[in-house]
Amino acid sequence: MKKLVYVFILLLTAGTLLTGCREKKTAGEKIEDGIEEIGDGLGDAADDVGDEVEDAADDVEDAMKE
Repeated sequence: MKKLVYVFILLLTAGTLLTGCREKKTAGEKIEDGIEEIGDGLGDAADDVGDEVEDAADDVEDAMKE
């Protein structure tokens, strides 16, 4: 009877250790996430450039008024 309990505990422990709780992503999902991150970065960079261009245009306009 003790051997049966030990075998059951061993199987339960092995099952717990070998079962991952993290979600695994496929290669396609990883690529898709990377592309989304690149797109977000490009959008942020474009916004920054647009803001700088507007600031420069404002500076030129202010200089023309003087």
